Amino acid sequence: VAWGMETRHFDYVVIGGGSAGYAAARTAREKLENVAIIDDAGELGGLCILRGCMPSKTLIYSAEVLHLAREGAKFGLKVEGAEMDMAVLHRRKLDVIGDFASYRRGQLESDRFHLIRDRALFVDGKTVSLAGGGLVTADHFLIATGSVVNTPDIPGLRETPHWTSDDVLDLDFLPESVIVLGGGIVACELAQFLNRVGTKVTQIQRSARILKECSPEASEVVMKAFRDEGIALHTGTELESVAKDGEEYVVRFTENGAAREVRAAHLFNALGRKPKSGALGLERAGVETGRSGEILVNEMQQTANPRIYAAGDVVGLHEIVHIAIMQGELAARHSLGEAPEPVNYNHRTAVVFTDPQVAAAGLPFDEAQGLGMDLVAADYPFDDHGKSILMEAKYGYVKAWADRATGKLVGAECVGKDAGELIHAMAVAITLGAGPADLLKVHWYHPTLSEIWSYPLEDLVEELKQR
Repeated sequence: VAWGMETRHFDYVVIGGGSAGYAAARTAREKLENVAIIDDAGELGGLCILRGCMPSKTLIYSAEVLHLAREGAKFGLKVEGAEMDMAVLHRRKLDVIGDFASYRRGQLESDRFHLIRDRALFVDGKTVSLAGGGLVTADHFLIATGSVVNTPDIPGLRETPHWTSDDVLDLDFLPESVIVLGGGIVACELAQFLNRVGTKVTQIQRSARILKECSPEASEVVMKAFRDEGIALHTGTELESVAKDGEEYVVRFTENGAAREVRAAHLFNALGRKPKSGALGLERAGVETGRSGEILVNEMQQTANPRIYAAGDVVGLHEIVHIAIMQGELAARHSLGEAPEPVNYNHRTAVVFTDPQVAAAGLPFDEAQGLGMDLVAADYPFDDHGKSILMEAKYGYVKAWADRATGKLVGAECVGKDAGELIHAMAVAITLGAGPADLLKVHWYHPTLSEIWSYPLEDLVEELKQR
């Protein structure tokens, strides 16, 4: 849409049509007639559908099936010659995300909204200009522009052409070898994917462990699994330089004080993402940002300018789709004059789709202790549990912790097979304010993976009785 120098006014304007933006627009539209969505992406749909959750989990699941096929002898199977057809996998991924993207595109393009395919720049606190011409004013704005790949200041990295997660998710051939820079969630999920489909993977992490977002115990389990599967994992490193030498990439670094050099056919920069806020003219709108460019908001997602809200990855708090949706809905309801409950981050869930998976619900143990809670905790390993043993799913454990003062569950962690599914039993319990004794009233079916929770819960009940 281009209007020359015309100015159009809307009741509500969302900048960014991903998960947070669409959730806010849909919510605002329940009460307002004149809602606009401004999105300048080449393809509508947002990060989750196009370049995040859905494509990555499609590829990761196929790699897991291949891994199980290659491990068939453990299950009494003869599976010979199992290998990945990357071109077919690529087409399947496109089919899967194509369905989701088509549905979201239909929602955005419906006559319920005014869809403006253009780039917005704030002129002042209530007006944006469009790159294609014209001005847009609104009673309220929501910024939901998401995040972009971060390229840190490592000598040679910016000058050396390299892959990002977008490139890895779009592969239609099998790379011979890849150096993965980083040890966060995206780095770990895709490093294991590449390794399992047959690529020689070297992963370099600057800190002493991968998955710093998780507990040290969880990180140790995943690191052991990675090394057992053949990933050359280097931790506690300092990156010195990145360069291209003929057809090879060369990364030089120190590890435990010793100089190291690794070479591979490809280089994957997986050193995180950063909020996409730099080209919005936020200073002219009176919107404040933090050191990493994250838009600063209050518990209602309101920025320093009360008519402008922000949600999703651009606020940089918990970069998870379901939280982005909750934030978007909250922002819209507050701008409509309602008094919604803020997002309760004490009840948050998180999942890392490595194998073993890492999942958490509620307050992390250290965070809860930092709030002064007297915690009791108990855990139980997968390698001593019937269903996981017969599934050859022996990596990991479940762990839960409760507040001694209230007797209620505060948090839980699961590292193991299907942890992302298993964690929801604890997520429900924590959100509803249940205690371990309440959960032991549940009929935990045997033999299932889920019944493993009953063992630490029994220990917690006994521990809570002791004082």
